[in-house]
Amino acid sequence: MIIQVKINGIDKEWDVDPGMILLDLLRDKGYKSIKRGCDEGYCGACTILLDGQAAKSCVMLAGQAHKRSITTVEGLGTMDEPHLLQKTFVEHGAVQCGYCIPGMLLSSKALLDENPNPTEDDVKEAIDGNLCRCTGYVKQIEAVLDTASIMRGEN
Repeated sequence: MIIQVKINGIDKEWDVDPGMILLDLLRDKGYKSIKRGCDEGYCGACTILLDGQAAKSCVMLAGQAHKRSITTVEGLGTMDEPHLLQKTFVEHGAVQCGYCIPGMLLSSKALLDENPNPTEDDVKEAIDGNLCRCTGYVKQIEAVLDTASIMRGEN
């Protein structure tokens, strides 16, 4: 079956098997920021933005993305021009092994796009589906709140 998607702002058309999982398709196409974790939608390592909302790609068929917009971390920023969230995560020491970070960044971006003035509880709720075994969550929460403050022009 043929699907059409806009991924990181670029229109793509792919021929996919009807039973193919979106996570597998995206990794096959070179989007390596999306990680395989639990395969049950629990850990958040496979998080993408689908039409601006955080979604778990391991529990979606590729066909469900037809005519939709997907954002991966590859579409957030580059090494030379990182997204503000990427900068603040690094500045706050909110990254260690990096396995959960792409999903954490995308869940945080979805939150900030919807709510530019989140509370700590809002951030906790937004990243609740992203498991981190290295840092805990304090530094990620601080980084998201700092990003929001900078985006509002307060820092």
